[in-house]
Parts: sequence; C-alpha cells; structure tokens
Amino acid sequence: MKISQRVHCRSRHWTSPSDWRTCVRFVLPAFVFLVCAISISAADQTVVLKAARLFDGKSKSLIPNGVVVVQGDKIVDVGSNVAIPSDAKVIDLGDMTLSPGFMDAHTHLTLDFTGNFNEKRLKEFQTNVSEMALIATTYARATLEAGFTTVRDLGSRFVGSPEFVDVALRNAINHGISPGPHMLVATKGIGATGGHFDSTGGYRDKLFGREPDPSEGIADGPDEIRKAVRFEVKNGANVIKAAVSGGVLSLADEVDTPQFTPAEMAALVDESHRLRKKVAVHCHGDQAAREAIEAGVDSIEHGSFMKPETLQLMKAKGTYLVPTLMATEYIMGKIDSYPPALQAKARAAGAARSDMFRNAVKMGVKIALGTDAGVFPHGDNAKEFALMVGLGMQPIDALRTGTSNDADLLGIAQAVGTLEKGKRADIVAMPGDPTADITATERVSFVMKDGKIIRNGPVTPRTAAVPDDNIDLPAD
Repeated sequence: MKISQRVHCRSRHWTSPSDWRTCVRFVLPAFVFLVCAISISAADQTVVLKAARLFDGKSKSLIPNGVVVVQGDKIVDVGSNVAIPSDAKVIDLGDMTLSPGFMDAHTHLTLDFTGNFNEKRLKEFQTNVSEMALIATTYARATLEAGFTTVRDLGSRFVGSPEFVDVALRNAINHGISPGPHMLVATKGIGATGGHFDSTGGYRDKLFGREPDPSEGIADGPDEIRKAVRFEVKNGANVIKAAVSGGVLSLADEVDTPQFTPAEMAALVDESHRLRKKVAVHCHGDQAAREAIEAGVDSIEHGSFMKPETLQLMKAKGTYLVPTLMATEYIMGKIDSYPPALQAKARAAGAARSDMFRNAVKMGVKIALGTDAGVFPHGDNAKEFALMVGLGMQPIDALRTGTSNDADLLGIAQAVGTLEKGKRADIVAMPGDPTADITATERVSFVMKDGKIIRNGPVTPRTAAVPDDNIDLPAD
C-alpha cells in the first residue's frame, strides 16, 4: 500500500472488502501505538527528589546530598549527587532526610480501642460493622499520611459478624478506592477456646448463642487449627496470626499462660508454611514463646516476659521480635481507665518488657518495628522509634527496624524496604537528621507511595471523622 493511499484511506471510496482490510491492517496498529505511547509517557513522568540527607534503609550512616529518581512507580536511580534528567520534575525538600516509606508489622486498622474500656465494650454491640468499615478508611489515611506506606494488619474481628473488614479495606486501597498503606492482612486470627482471641470470654455462658468455631478463628486441637488456617487463607489472609499466650486486654485469661499445646503449635506452623504464609504469634509469656520459636514461627509479637535463654533461642533460630512498645506505653498512660484485672496484667507486662527489649538489643535478636496501632490512636505509629532508642537501640538501627527489617520479616524485601534501583517508589522525608533526633520520624511532611505524592506539607487534619463512640474489640 503506497503512502498516498494510506493518507487518503479514511476518505477514499471503498470498492471491495479487501480495501478496508488493507487499510485497517496499516492504520489500526499505528493508532494503537500512538495511544499507548501517550499513555506510557504520562505514566512514566520522571520525578527527582532531593534532600540534604538520605537513609537508604540498610547503611550504617546517612548519605549526604540525597537524590532519588522516580519514574512511574519505580525508583530508577538513587544516591548522592545523582545526575538529574533534563526533562524531570525536581522537588527540592531542603534540610530533610529521605527514607524508604516506613513500615509497621503490627497494626489493627479496623479497630480503635483508645477510649474508656467499659464504654467501648458496651457500644461494640450497638455499632454496625459496615459503619466500622467506613470509619476504618480514616485510620488507613492517617497511617499513610504519617509516612507508613506498608503495614501488616494482625487481626480484625467483630462479635457476631462474619465479615472480613481488613480484607475489604486492603482491596479498596489496592483498587484506588480509598487512600491507605499497602496491607498484608491476617483476617480474624486464631486462638483457643477461652483464650485471648475468644471474644465471648468474660461474659456469661451462651450470651452469644453458641461457642465460636474455626470459622471465627477459635480452634482446639491440631486438626481444628489446620482447618482455621485453611479457612482464613481461603478468605484472603496474607499472613497467619495466632494468640498462643494470654493477653492484656482480654477479660478471662492470665497474661502469660500458654494457650496452645506444642502439638497445636506445630500444626499451626506446618499448615501455614505449607500454604506459604508466615506466622506471627501474639505472645507475652516465656514458655509459650519458647514453644512457638521451637515450632518455627516467624515472629513473636510483644514478648514481654521472655527470658534471656528464650531470646538466645530466638537469635539462633532467626525469629523476629516485634515488641509493640507503643501499646504498653499508651495503656500505662491511661491505666486507671481499665478494669482492675486488666490493670494488674498491664502493669506486669509493662514492668517486664523494658528489660526484655534491652536484652534483645544487646544479644542481637532480629527486631522489626510493630506498634499494635489501634490500642493507641492511628497515625502515632512513629513514636515507636523513639521508644526503641530510649531503651538502648541506636537511632540508625531503629530506622532499619521500620524499613528493611520489616520488609524482610514480611517477605517483601524484593519490592520495598530500601531505596534501590528497581524497587517500589515508597518514599518519605522528615526534617533534619533522624540519627541526631529520632523524633524527626514523627514529623514526616512528604509521603510518596507507588510513585504518587500523597502529601507534601501539612497532614490532613484529623477532624471528628471518627466519633468517640466507635467501638471495636481489643487487639492485644
């Protein structure tokens, strides 16, 4: 087909079907190529972030004159005084420090248990789960705007409701319906009858009509635990969470007693790992922690009463500690608002956890940042950094717990956790030098997720979008 024919094919007089087919054969591919080229060009605009310093997520010190080059949703270059493409949009953040987006390995984005304990428990039965789901979107936004671009959400349950609100929230964020961090979710979590995850504990028998079963995460014996794992994976769990010891905010158990047998623990880990899911266990008690570590869990959440011998076993096995210092700190700050039995448990855990954490740091146990957000207000997650530093961790090491260490624990280090070529453009910036003042992590003013700028300036005000009478179950 000659050039003159191609130019005039739209207006020429068609004499046969073959003329139309010939024209389409040449013109349609050219049109598709043009449209795709325009789309790719718009999607892959180059953005360059500059700041006085850069923390790459893995180094022992900050890099001066930090530059990160972003194209689309990926980092294409990073370092000090990197060459800037001529067509790039440059954002000079000045006297700030660029960092990988923060990560929190222990959140409850569908929960808010920060008010009066007894009022929250009562109003739980008055609030529609759909309303709770809508309110949870504000928690997700607050977390993202605080600089946390990825979270592992460890449990979402509502008495009398079969809904998987955390799965719905994760999917809404992934589909661009609602702003929030990347989420790995655990659905309901798995626990024993009468244990920390049994929502009917502390109430009179049969008040809720029947005993909870594996479809609600409550399981007894290895076979039921395997069924519960399979059910949660079937319904969207990215990670398996189990409560293997008592908890602070549950009414009918002691805080440090074991709640799984070794056989049940082995079944939990074996079934989860067969399905390629990592296992995080809520655990305050030393015996339960030791048995969980020996069974091969991936992380111990809280770990308040762990003894040096158990911490040494953690180090040998490579098990992560997720200390959730913020949860204890918040509870102790309002201890009088809890029932007396819970006050006693909180005080015991609070007294033990500081020495446990100091020992873990000294021994070189792997530590990942996790906060138990939901026990305290969402968006305050970064206060965990200062608590770790206050208990003996070096600031640069604390920064790693909330970036590359978390990414390693969550099994997503190939995509996030460090500022490197080819990784996802999840980036934050904080004022000054966080190794000199770790509280700079609490004043993030620039957040980028997937190459898109979430905020560059003041955070969205936390208005009364979340009423004080919202109620959810306690987390930990």
